[in-house]
Amino acid sequence: MTVADTIEQKLTETLSPSSLEVIDESHKHAGHAGSRPEGETHFRVEIIAPVFEGKSRVERQRLVYGVLSEEMAGPIHALALKTLSPSEIA
Repeated sequence: MTVADTIEQKLTETLSPSSLEVIDESHKHAGHAGSRPEGETHFRVEIIAPVFEGKSRVERQRLVYGVLSEEMAGPIHALALKTLSPSEIA
C-alpha cells in the first residue's frame, strides 16, 4: 500500500469525511530536505468532515495529525492541510 493510500484509508476510517483528496506533491520538492528519490514524502490533504464542525483550524489540524502520527514520524516529511466542515462549503 502506498503512503497516499494509507493516508486516505486512515482518514476515511477515523474521520468519515464527506470529501477527501490526497495529493502527492513530492515531485515539487525533489532535492529539498526530507525528499526521497522514490517520492511519497510531501502531501496535500483537502478534507471536508462533519467532525470539524465547531472546531478551530488548529483543532482540526491536530485531529488529522493525530490520525497520521505514525506516518508523520516516518515517511511523511511535509503535510499541507485544508480542513473544512460541511457548513463551510454550503
